[in-house]
Amino acid sequence: MTPEERKDLIVLAADPSMQVALKQILMRHQSLGIRETSYYVVSHPDRDPGVFQGAHLFLRAQRRNYHHALAVCDRLGCGKEALPREQLETIIEGKLSNDWDDRAAAIVIDPELENWLWTDSPHVAQAIGWTSGMPDLRAWLQKEGLLVEGQAKPADPKAALERAWRRTKERRSSSLYESLASKVSLRSCTDPAFRKLTKTLQDWFPPPPSLGVYSM
Repeated sequence: MTPEERKDLIVLAADPSMQVALKQILMRHQSLGIRETSYYVVSHPDRDPGVFQGAHLFLRAQRRNYHHALAVCDRLGCGKEALPREQLETIIEGKLSNDWDDRAAAIVIDPELENWLWTDSPHVAQAIGWTSGMPDLRAWLQKEGLLVEGQAKPADPKAALERAWRRTKERRSSSLYESLASKVSLRSCTDPAFRKLTKTLQDWFPPPPSLGVYSM
């Protein structure tokens, strides 16, 4: 395949929930401040440890098919939780560089994907089935000891999301992550790993000068 025939981006996610969330995020190219891209998102069968230990092996065969590659996993569950996310990213990127040079990057979410989905956006409550007749979501989280007053996000975002789902009697599924990722405000997400994702994509796929960055 010639460089002109390559697609823009392949993304290796840690699990199906992360896979559908990243697909939805990439669809929102104007909100990300990038041009429209051709991409493929796949999940690793061995989940977070598989991405951390073997993203370079999984993606090696694709280096001639795509201009860029991303490997995305959670810090919790990757098998090296004692290391900071920046060091984990450096380890993954060092292995990827053998095949991709500077065309690949790693994103390690600290602690987990759910940290990206908790924002002040009303879409969070809507996506998890928190109806208007229920108490204010943030107030309920504080009452349950899941959110400290004044903090933007729960200390354990995954536990908070699962507790809220039990309250609404929603079953955890990839479709719920898809819904959240399609609706929450991307600009409201201040998570460092998400900001790295955004910056990386903007460096690789800048928007046409006439478009600029849209509301996220």
